[in-house]
Amino acid sequence: MRVSNLIALFVLSLTFGGVQAQEKKAKKYVINTVAFYNFENLFDTINQANNDEEWLPNGAQNWTSKKYHQKLENLARVLSEIGTGENTTNSPVIIGGCEIENRGVLEDLVKQPKLAVNDYGIVHYDSPDKRGIDVALLYQKKHFKPTSSVNIPLLIYKTEEKEKDKETDEDKLDKDKIEVKTGDRVYTRDILLVTGFLDGEEVNIMVNHWPSRSGGEKKSSPFREAAGRLARKVMDSIYKVNPNAKIIAMGDLNDGTYNKSVKEGIGAKLKKEQVKEFGVYNPFEQMAKDGHCTLFYRDAGDIFDQIMVSETLIKPDYSSFRYWKAGIYNKPYMITKVGQYKGYPLRHGANEIGFSDHFPVYIYLIKEAK
Repeated sequence: MRVSNLIALFVLSLTFGGVQAQEKKAKKYVINTVAFYNFENLFDTINQANNDEEWLPNGAQNWTSKKYHQKLENLARVLSEIGTGENTTNSPVIIGGCEIENRGVLEDLVKQPKLAVNDYGIVHYDSPDKRGIDVALLYQKKHFKPTSSVNIPLLIYKTEEKEKDKETDEDKLDKDKIEVKTGDRVYTRDILLVTGFLDGEEVNIMVNHWPSRSGGEKKSSPFREAAGRLARKVMDSIYKVNPNAKIIAMGDLNDGTYNKSVKEGIGAKLKKEQVKEFGVYNPFEQMAKDGHCTLFYRDAGDIFDQIMVSETLIKPDYSSFRYWKAGIYNKPYMITKVGQYKGYPLRHGANEIGFSDHFPVYIYLIKEAK
C-alpha cells in the first residue's frame, strides 16, 4: 500500500459523517483525489491550424515563450497541491481539464517538475471548437489504467426567430415568434469519456466543457441544455452495459448547479437521499447555496465548475471506492488582492501571469484498505 494515498488509523466516528457513528475502532483508508480545472487559454506560442492568432508573440496577448512557461509553472503548482493536506499528501490521481490548445501543451505541463514526479499520462482528442480549445484527462499511471476512451460530439445548431401567423380568439391576425433551426452547426467541445481501472476498480470519467453564454444566458441556454441531455444519454449507455458502473461527470458547464441543463438535463440532485438508482448526486449544489463560487460572471459569483457522481458512488459501505467529500481549491496566492477584481481568481493580465479565471474543484474517493 502506498503511503502517499493511505491514511492510517482514521477514527470514523470523528471523520466520516456517512459511516455509523457508533463504530469506534480505528480503520485504514485509501484516499484518492479527483480534480477538474479550467486552465484558461493554455496556448503555446506556435502558429497552428486553429484560431490561435491572439496567443502568438505578435498577437493581441503578446504571448511570449517566457509567459507561456510561467503559465505552465503556475498551473503545475496548483495541480500538484489540490486536495493535499491532512487527508492525503498525494496530488490528484485524475485531473480533468479544459481550454487546452493541443496535446503538446499538456505534454509540456506534465513535464513541469511539480507534476513530473507523479508521472501523469494524457488522454486528449482535438475537438471541432471554433476557438481551437479542447478537454483532456491527466492521470497518474501508477493509479489509473485507461482501457478505452472516446470523444463524443455535441451536435447543436444556430436558430433564428421567425414570425408565425396565429389567429386570436377575436379572429384578429397576430404575430407569434418562434425559433427555427438554421442548419448552421455551432462548433463546440466534445464530451470526453474515459474508462479505466482506478487502483483495480473500474471507473468511467466524463470531461465536459459546455457551450459558453456568448450572446446572453437565455439565448445560449438551449445549447447547454442539449449538452446536459447528451451527458445523461452517455451515462444511460454506460448503465446499459453495466448497471453497477461508477461514473464521475466533471467539467466547466457554463451553468450553475441550479440551471435546467444540470437539474433536468443530467438530473442531478442536491441531497444524497434524493438520488435513485442510476441517478446523480451533485455535491456542489449545496456549496452554491452556501455562497461559495469557482468564478465570477458579470460580477456575480457562481459555481460553473462541478464534479458529479453516480448513485453507485454514494452507497453507504466503503468496501470499494465511494465519494467522501468535495472542495473548491482557492488558496490566497490564487486570488486577486487589490483593485476592481479583488477577490476574483488571479488570471493572466498585462503585467502578471496568473493562474486561471476559475478555481479548480475536487472530490475525494475513499475505500477501506485491505
